[in-house]
Amino acid sequence: MDIRLENISHSYDSVEVMRDLSLTIRSGEIVCIVGPSGCGKSTLLRFIGGLEQPASGRVLQIGVPPEDSLNPLTYVFQDFALLPWRTVEGNISLVLEDHKLSKQRVSEIIDDVLHRTKLADFAKALPKQLSGGMKQRVAIARAMAVNPAVMLMDEPLSALDSQTRELLIDDLVSLWVREPFTAVYVTHNLSEAVRLGHRIVVLSRRPGQIRDIVEIDVPLAERAAGQSAIEAQQNKLWELLRDEARAADSELIDA
Repeated sequence: MDIRLENISHSYDSVEVMRDLSLTIRSGEIVCIVGPSGCGKSTLLRFIGGLEQPASGRVLQIGVPPEDSLNPLTYVFQDFALLPWRTVEGNISLVLEDHKLSKQRVSEIIDDVLHRTKLADFAKALPKQLSGGMKQRVAIARAMAVNPAVMLMDEPLSALDSQTRELLIDDLVSLWVREPFTAVYVTHNLSEAVRLGHRIVVLSRRPGQIRDIVEIDVPLAERAAGQSAIEAQQNKLWELLRDEARAADSELIDA
């Protein structure tokens, strides 16, 4: 299933946050969204997820979700959003409880995503027993349990330290290589965007418009931090963003 954004514009009171933005997210690709603070990255994700409606323009779902998809769209948040009184498998099962599935099928789904996210040995653990990286693995496993057509990922690694973030990036790459999924991935981290994105959408400062779309032609599995080709792409992104980020920072201070 593809997602098509057509001429999206939006304002909050007198503040114009987005203007005439059009974009297509193709099935099986990870599209990263980067841009200066206040340019509408998370707002765009809410429009795609249906949590908010744009003032003008429309969001279209083109095609059909996978046959066994329980939710066409699902979120992975920055703050994990785990229930502290539920175990790892209990947090994953939460998203399955409103669907008419047999106990055996629920167990099969949970076992599958636990193994895919390297959590099989931690099924009975409570969130308080887990590191930040492990908690985010649980959040990713929970999102994967409903087999969404598109995962909406709102800065999912920004709360983690740099070493844990690198491990999670490797995990996401491994998951995609094993079974390609579609994701819209909002981040401030250019290294994350270059490591994970098939395409990187660069937004201008407010009102957010697409300034450029950078395609990364290095296969996902062959990217690694420190490679010259990857660093060159990261530098290119920063060249696109630097002046916009400075201007946006001044606007926020003035406000």
